[in-house]
Amino acid sequence: MLLIWYPKCTTCQKAKKWLDDNGIEHATRHIKEENPSYEELKEWYGESGLPLKKFFNTSGLLYKSLQLKDKLPTMSEDEQLKLLASDGMLVKRPIIISEKGILTGFREKDWEKLL
Repeated sequence: MLLIWYPKCTTCQKAKKWLDDNGIEHATRHIKEENPSYEELKEWYGESGLPLKKFFNTSGLLYKSLQLKDKLPTMSEDEQLKLLASDGMLVKRPIIISEKGILTGFREKDWEKLL
């Protein structure tokens, strides 16, 4: 299992603590230092069943400064994936990648159900 996170993010810290407290083994990957690639994002998006917008950090400063709220609806899926792959700060975090599924963000209820 892989936890993709940004260590300074309090939601990510809560997610990691929840995994640790529940004895769930996982590897971690710093989203800013090792941004998910286009290929990874495309695979995760396909496997997750989630809308592509769920992979965007819509509350992030970069998302807002690029005015993506207005631009995303006119962009193709491929353009959106390439944009996500360009900067880890655009990607919603944390992301949990497991054999049972993929989730973005941390909602304890959802994680309990998946893991």
